[in-house]
Amino acid sequence: MYLEHFGLNEAPFRITPHTDFFFAGANRGATLEALLYAITHDEGIVKVSGEVGSGKTMLCRVLMERLPENVETIFLANPSLSRDEIMFTLADELRVNLATNRVSAVMRALQEHLIGLYAQGRQVVVLIDEAHAMPAETLEEIRLLSNLESNRHKLLQIVLFGQPELNDILNRTEMRQLKERITHNFTLEPLVRSDIAQYISFRMRAAGYKGPDVFSPAALKRIAGASLGLTRRINILCDKALLAAFAGNTHLITVSHVKAAIRDA
Repeated sequence: MYLEHFGLNEAPFRITPHTDFFFAGANRGATLEALLYAITHDEGIVKVSGEVGSGKTMLCRVLMERLPENVETIFLANPSLSRDEIMFTLADELRVNLATNRVSAVMRALQEHLIGLYAQGRQVVVLIDEAHAMPAETLEEIRLLSNLESNRHKLLQIVLFGQPELNDILNRTEMRQLKERITHNFTLEPLVRSDIAQYISFRMRAAGYKGPDVFSPAALKRIAGASLGLTRRINILCDKALLAAFAGNTHLITVSHVKAAIRDA
């Protein structure tokens, strides 16, 4: 590998989310702070949309780490859950004792459990990944779950993460009531060229690199064009470009290395 060649402690461009590599530029940090505020101030349902590879999962992981200790998080990564399955999954995650599997009884037990947690000063937030792929009836169940209240307080905070198709789904007539429950909408936009340069430099430094910038301006321009500003694509191209430079025994990433990365991507 190229780690020793570039003086790195670890791989800087892994595509699996690693929260130490969270880039707070390009409005990512501001979005994180806004999410933290919305969740901790009973703001109802929150939506985060972005293209595939725009950094939604990374944002979600960092959000889970930054929430206060009194907040219990439930992460749902399976978008194919039915409306009943999502309720049973929540009950299971919260360790609710169920005397019966009747849906109405499970909903009551879930509400009573949430009221008990609220009385203890605890809060529950459900983070739903790939929400755009959920069945319509499951999204309707999410709306009903968001109605669970104690006096004037929401018992369940819900954050929907999804691709732009989620916005199209919510614009349907039958989704009007769910859309009205969404109090905040955030969009992770692709990075612009100046952000990409900062992003790459940040990832290299976070991985332990201490030297001058290794990506030439021309290489950065080519990466910006080929990646469309999507962080996952940037990571893949940078990783392969570093490998190409290592194979060529050089410490400067040029356009030729990026071209090789594009061909191999």
